[in-house]
Amino acid sequence: MIKRIFLGLLLVLVALAAALAVNTWRQPSRQVAVAPAPPLRLDVQAAAERLAGAIRLRTVSALDDPAANGAEFEKLHAYLAQQFPKVHATLQREVVGRHALLYTWAGSDPAAAPVALMAHQDMVPIAPGTEKAWSVDPFAGVIRDGFIWGRGTMDDKGNLMAQLEAVESLLAEGFRPRQTVYFVFGDDEEVSGLRGAQPIAELLKSRGVKLAWVLDEGLLVLDGVLPGLTKPAALIGLAEKGYATFFLSLDAAPGHSSMPPRHSAIGQMSAALARLEATPMPGGIRGIAADMFGTLAPEMNPFNRVMLSNLWLTGPLVQSQLEKSPSSNAMLRTTTALTIVRAGNKDNVLPGRAEAAVNFRVLPGDTIDGVEAHLKKALGNEAIQVKRYPGNSEPSPVSPTDSAGYRAIERTVREVFPDAAVAPGLMTAATDSRHMTLVSDAVYRFSPIRVKGEDLGRFHGTDERLSIAGYGDMIRFYQQLLRGTAQPQ
Repeated sequence: MIKRIFLGLLLVLVALAAALAVNTWRQPSRQVAVAPAPPLRLDVQAAAERLAGAIRLRTVSALDDPAANGAEFEKLHAYLAQQFPKVHATLQREVVGRHALLYTWAGSDPAAAPVALMAHQDMVPIAPGTEKAWSVDPFAGVIRDGFIWGRGTMDDKGNLMAQLEAVESLLAEGFRPRQTVYFVFGDDEEVSGLRGAQPIAELLKSRGVKLAWVLDEGLLVLDGVLPGLTKPAALIGLAEKGYATFFLSLDAAPGHSSMPPRHSAIGQMSAALARLEATPMPGGIRGIAADMFGTLAPEMNPFNRVMLSNLWLTGPLVQSQLEKSPSSNAMLRTTTALTIVRAGNKDNVLPGRAEAAVNFRVLPGDTIDGVEAHLKKALGNEAIQVKRYPGNSEPSPVSPTDSAGYRAIERTVREVFPDAAVAPGLMTAATDSRHMTLVSDAVYRFSPIRVKGEDLGRFHGTDERLSIAGYGDMIRFYQQLLRGTAQPQ
């Protein structure tokens, strides 16, 4: 009897192993085969110097002051006109709002659907108190050790200048696109895009423009970042998460600290926030995350390939591992972040009010209404008042992977980064591109920057820098992508 049971279990295990193997190896690589792009015919060192010059202009945007650093933005506009004379002699240039820029490169075929490339002029400030931690002055535009250093090199003047370098060099070759190409350079992306990219999108809509596809900053070429993948992963963002901040307040009777109540305002708010943090919104390997892992699975080492190719069986285990990392966990669910807590102003006085702010990054498929319902239930205290931030935005629509735009970006990535595996991904931060869904159903988020794990903290962090060789790849990428606009779709 025991022998039969043992043999039965053995047969089940053998059958399961066979099913796993067959299901794994029947998943072929999804990487498109292309010839490498031609070498870049451009003085990359001179291009690096031009980017360094743009870094010296402190175009830091401010949420509450639209006029902040206005002179710096105007200097940048003059600098662009000086450094890219062919662009400014050929393309139509418009200033929208205070300092947002819209360039139009007229195509040779008026019937061809136009496209748009995006970048933003503004930068985040340096975190107070961290200035001395920088290896160089963050606004000096220093070139050293093969890198262009400074705030904005990676986010996002690198993309902006690389696009203009590509256009300037293509114009010198006598190139003209078949499709009209718009270049959208917002001036307030870091504080909402409501004064730059959104008015540009509205202007294009008012002119009856419908874009075939849009490419903005976004995900990267991750080298050595994804476990189990020996080659770099180039992730093209199909969507970005929504943004939802809620302000919480709780009123209680103030009093002397010598006679505290059983439950103070601070205690009640703290307990509610602890309950909220311990109750994350449900997650799972679905939607874009499932598409990404399905595309990368055939490129993984054998163990990870088996695990990711058989999520019908391994899903719970894989998900539990992904949830341990903040970056991968953010791909699986709407995230909860406690960002502000305020209460009290004297050590011996019980405050009559406790306040907090909670920021959610909303997964496509979830809604802000659903997030608010979850928030109130998890807080578990009806005395806490909840107020929405007016700038909240729903998740963007998910762009298709079978569109001409995705195929063009995918092909170009493979041409310029032939060692990389290309896959769809989810942008967990907000970009100006969310405003362009007003005029396009195919909006993508990708920055052609090769980074290692240690580089990720440089975005909005200390010692932001971009390698000169990497900047050359960025220019080459945009050249190739723009060359594709001359081909029939």
